Amino acid sequence: MSAEVQVTMHGAISIVNAIATGRGSALGISLKVTAKVALENGRGIKFDNRREDKLISTIVYKTIPAEMIANNKISIKIESEIPCGFGLKSSSAVSNAIALACSRLVNKDICDFRVLDVAVDASLDAKVSITGAYDDATACYFGGFVLTDNYARKLIRRERAPENLYAIILVPQDESRSNVYRLRIMSDFFIDSFKLAEAGEYWKAMKLNGVLASAALSVKYEPVLGALEKHALAAGVSGNGPSVVAVAYENQVDDIKSVFANFNGSILVSKVNNQKASVEEVIG
Repeated sequence: MSAEVQVTMHGAISIVNAIATGRGSALGISLKVTAKVALENGRGIKFDNRREDKLISTIVYKTIPAEMIANNKISIKIESEIPCGFGLKSSSAVSNAIALACSRLVNKDICDFRVLDVAVDASLDAKVSITGAYDDATACYFGGFVLTDNYARKLIRRERAPENLYAIILVPQDESRSNVYRLRIMSDFFIDSFKLAEAGEYWKAMKLNGVLASAALSVKYEPVLGALEKHALAAGVSGNGPSVVAVAYENQVDDIKSVFANFNGSILVSKVNNQKASVEEVIG
């Protein structure tokens, strides 16, 4: 048996961090992960361009029947534009992509929420997420704005974002992640941030989240203030940091990049994404 599936999954940025309350909001961006999963002659799981990964292996075993694994080699190749470990949802994008590709190898009829459940379960099993990051997973999978209850695994709302928006991302070189459990100290304020998102006030929600996350995680707030001074619609820490993200129209992008250039790190620019993940190729 020989078959190959290629999936494109996009990244996301935080509107409201879910760790404090279990409820979160995120926005899809166009940075992407491409995953190819193939059934080939042989046995075992082969990673073409990375070391063996517990998260990915868990997803393979959760989605592909044991008999199929025993009688085939599962070849996996992942290419990512999303920096890993900087709060830009790389883990959710990769786990989603592998879960979707493996599911498609087994069955042409895909249940989106079943794919998400597999990816979230694997993230929890591999301890790469505290809440399961259902907000991140749904934003990567469906694009646009999402609001979720992570513990209930409920997509409360998904809404298209304006197409003419850009995320300007500062990926710091000299900062590391702090103790994320400190976010829970200010859970009442994160509830306020989520209520703003529920009301459709996404930029106010993101700005409040940025203040709270910067304080709790000890992430520099100066880049956020600088972006807001250059008329960003919103700015703040993405995920658990240390990346700082501003959202703006195209004519503000260069000004915000010039502000971020004053800080150690690399700068990425990505359009907002409204596109659902795609299965791009099936061979065999």
